[in-house]
Parts: sequence; structure tokens; C-alpha cells
Amino acid sequence: MEIEQLENTATAVRRDILRMVAAVNSGHPGGSLGCTDFLVALYFEVMNLKKDADGTPIFDMDGRDEDLFFLSNGHISPVFYSVLARAGYFPIAELATFRKLDSRLQGHPTTAEHLPGIRIASGSLGQGLSVASGAAYSKKLNGDKSHVYVLMGDGEQQEGQVWEAAQFAPNKKLGNLTAIIDLNHAQIDGTTDNVNSNRDLAAKYRAFGWFVDEMEGNDIADVIRTLKKAQENPEVPTMILMHTEMGFGVEYMVGNYKWHGTAPNADQLTQALNGLPLSIGVTDY
Repeated sequence: MEIEQLENTATAVRRDILRMVAAVNSGHPGGSLGCTDFLVALYFEVMNLKKDADGTPIFDMDGRDEDLFFLSNGHISPVFYSVLARAGYFPIAELATFRKLDSRLQGHPTTAEHLPGIRIASGSLGQGLSVASGAAYSKKLNGDKSHVYVLMGDGEQQEGQVWEAAQFAPNKKLGNLTAIIDLNHAQIDGTTDNVNSNRDLAAKYRAFGWFVDEMEGNDIADVIRTLKKAQENPEVPTMILMHTEMGFGVEYMVGNYKWHGTAPNADQLTQALNGLPLSIGVTDY
């Protein structure tokens, strides 16, 4: 896809996010909006995914001979669901069932719902890096040359299990693993610095043996460049510190941690949607 097409898709995803959380007055718009450009670039440009003759994704839990993605910070499920739907994993219209009874689109993704594209139940923070490390190790043992990606939050770095996996991956020389931290400096109770400062994450991961890089997460071109560069490190895993702004794309939400888990009301939704016009050929659900 051209960058302009990816940006148009990102705008549609942001509209999906806002309408989904507003419809049920529940969900996490801030981090979802901030990570939209990353997930659009990952699914529409970077990852090698199984598809049938007409380009529709073929999903199976085994995941052999294709790139895998794991969402660790599962509370940003709105952006994940929207990207999966717009990539063809399930009907876009199903986004309207978000967080409703008997929906496959629960507040945190679950495998019990058998929603195509969902490989793990996530939301209990700190577990995604362990799962991704295990998948990458399995691929290495099986001679599978495809890549594994995992997204974590910066507040999530306060979890102990993250650091057990951070030690494991370099020791097993998992060069087929790329982890990304959404560095928006915000979590539900305030800024990460005020809640429990992560201090120098780059130095920490380098000390564990990771190759560390950085990228602008709200710049699709930079996301694509950096993710593709990460595939060039066959002997060590890559940790990317992704600089984003919480609420990116919605002026009154940008940089405000209070939108971590707060849905916009009707007037705020209208204001936000007016600032995110759809392009020709892109539709709302």
C-alpha cells in the first residue's frame, strides 16, 4: 500500500475506535488511537500473512510459515479489532457488537470467542512478551523463518514477568522476535513517571542483551522502516521504543491520560469524528 492509503485506513480505524467505545460508554480509546498507525502499518504492509487467492486472510492457531502478532496490552482491543476487521479477518459490521452480551469482541481479546486473528487472551498485563518469546523459540526450533511481533504498554513494564521474558529471549538468540513498547508515558492512574517510573528502558533492555531501536509510532513511514530494519538482526531480539501520543488524532484527547479508559460522550464523539474525515472509498461500519 502507498503511505496515503495506509493513512486513510488509519483514519477509518480511528473512527471505528471512537464509535465503538462511545456506543457502549466503555473501553480504552487513548492508547488505541495512539497505536493505530503502528497496527495499520504492521498488518497492511509489514507482516507476511497467509491469504487465499482473493487476498482474504487465512487464520489458523498453528501459525506456521507466517508472521505472528501478539497484543499484550489487551485493553487497547478497539484498535486491534478494527484493524483485523479492515484487514479481512471478520466482517467490519461486527465492530458494532463491541463489548455487548454474546459478542466475540469482548473488552479484552479472548481465544474462547474463536475470533479470527486472536491468538491469546490478553489483558492481564505482563504476559505477552513471554508468549511471543515462546512462539519465536518454537519457530526457531522448527526451522520456520517467519517473524514474531508483540506490543506492550510502557506502564506494563512495571510487571515482573516482563523481565523474566526479557532475560530469556536474548539467551535463546531469538533474532526472529521484535517487541514494541508503546512509550506514551501514560497509564490509567497518571503518568508513568509519577506512578512508578521506568527510568531508562533502553539501557535496561541493552543490559539484558537486546538490540534497542526507537521509532515515531504516529509516523507510518517511520514505523515501516523501523520494523523492517528489525528483521536484520538474526542473533538477538529487537526491542523498539515506540514514541506515541495518547489519543493521537483527536485534538482534545492528545497527551491526556484521563482518556486511557474513558469513552467520549455524544457531543465529544461528534467533535472527534468531524476532525477525522473519511476519504473516498473508505466507509464506516
